[in-house]
Amino acid sequence: MNQSIRNRTIRLATRSSPLARWQAEHVRTALLVRWPEWEVVLVEITTKGDRIFDQPLADIGDKGLFTKEIEKAMLEGKADAAVHSLKDLPSRLPPGLALGAVLRRTHGGDVLISKNNVPLAELPEGASVATGSVRRRAQLLHYRPDLKVVDLRGNLDTRFRKFYENDWAGMILAEAGVVRLQREDEVTERLPFTVMLPAVGQGALAVEIRQEDETLRHLVEPLNDRSTALSVAAERSFLRRLEGGCQVPIAARAELREETLTLYGLIADLDGKRLYRSKWSGRPQEAESIGVRLAERLLEEGGQAILDEIRAARPRREDEKQADE
Repeated sequence: MNQSIRNRTIRLATRSSPLARWQAEHVRTALLVRWPEWEVVLVEITTKGDRIFDQPLADIGDKGLFTKEIEKAMLEGKADAAVHSLKDLPSRLPPGLALGAVLRRTHGGDVLISKNNVPLAELPEGASVATGSVRRRAQLLHYRPDLKVVDLRGNLDTRFRKFYENDWAGMILAEAGVVRLQREDEVTERLPFTVMLPAVGQGALAVEIRQEDETLRHLVEPLNDRSTALSVAAERSFLRRLEGGCQVPIAARAELREETLTLYGLIADLDGKRLYRSKWSGRPQEAESIGVRLAERLLEEGGQAILDEIRAARPRREDEKQADE
């Protein structure tokens, strides 16, 4: 047992952005409510994704952009656990690490912020809409092929600043971040999943721990939400089977209702001209197989050709072999 655990202290690693700190404080508070005799301290770590903010994510390489340095700190014993936006976690975790808890998901979709509060369907023809995600770009162009999509990177405050400094008609963001930083008054429209299916794990927070650390597993287990954990297990299995990342427009959302788990997923090309969407249902304990089966259905329907084309046009480097959005 390491020294911090002996001293009843949990070192919780996080990125330093305002949203990441909010998420880490949220987990810290939940742990202190459950274990008031423990101390929980935040350890801020800067990741590759934080350092490079002037390039599209798809051009940087997508293995652990926002997690690799944090996970290295955990494996080296510099932190005991980490808080992540689950959508940032690669679908295959590094050896020695595991998911300790997945908190209840809220606000799992995307929202439109627009000038003059104009909804997506009514934006002028040829209007510019900003997003840093190929997943959003593909679905946006599938729904409105007349729009112009411009790339947008940076933390949430930076994105809002850039949006208001430019003449873009709108921008698309994850609802969870907007709500957590209390900017929901600026939302024009919550985009339905039929128009904009979210990223795998979007809206959920994860606590990552060392696999053999039974003390930490016991401490974070009360934070785990069964419904969310089963849903994201299906989503991550879907992504893992597709070997997808931020270079590929892949989306998925699972829902557990009355002990039936239904997973919705899609694969699209970069311009949204070809988009394959389907669903698969089963029992909650079959979450991972549900993800695999839906992935294989979409591959057979035409998704494999799309993935082959995208990967041929943008070969992955060795450090990108494990990937996620």
